[in-house]
Amino acid sequence: MKTIYLAGGCFWGVQKYFDQFDGVVGTEAGYANGPDKAPSYKDVCADSGHAETVRIDYDEHVITLTELLERYFAVIDPLSVNRQGHDEGIQYRTGIYYTEADQLPEIGAVYRAEEEKAGAKLAVELSPLRNFFSAEEYHQKYLDKNPGGYCHIPGSFFGR
Repeated sequence: MKTIYLAGGCFWGVQKYFDQFDGVVGTEAGYANGPDKAPSYKDVCADSGHAETVRIDYDEHVITLTELLERYFAVIDPLSVNRQGHDEGIQYRTGIYYTEADQLPEIGAVYRAEEEKAGAKLAVELSPLRNFFSAEEYHQKYLDKNPGGYCHIPGSFFGR
């Protein structure tokens, strides 16, 4: 079992998107890489410095980190700073946060390939996870509980 933390704009859609893939054994919406104090959603929306992030636990024998990251890049604008879709603010920044140094070569290879494809420096943070705080319960699996909820990820990306 491995874990990666991905910030891709609003965490509602990012969580729903990754929950659908074989090999993803669990996800949790939360707030990452801000000050070392657990924020509330209100704090995050008031520019606490945390990014809306999804913790993804996965079985590396079923889905690789490369496959997860390729799917991640398929649903974000990697050149956009602090914005995905209609959501704007520091909490909507993009980021790949890792906890195991041995993940870095694989992450780096995908990151460099995406940068080549974009022909520009990516706005996606790439750094070790400094902290992660679970989001409030109503944010967990939000789009499953609220199917008509807003999401910057097009609906065609769900259910594949």
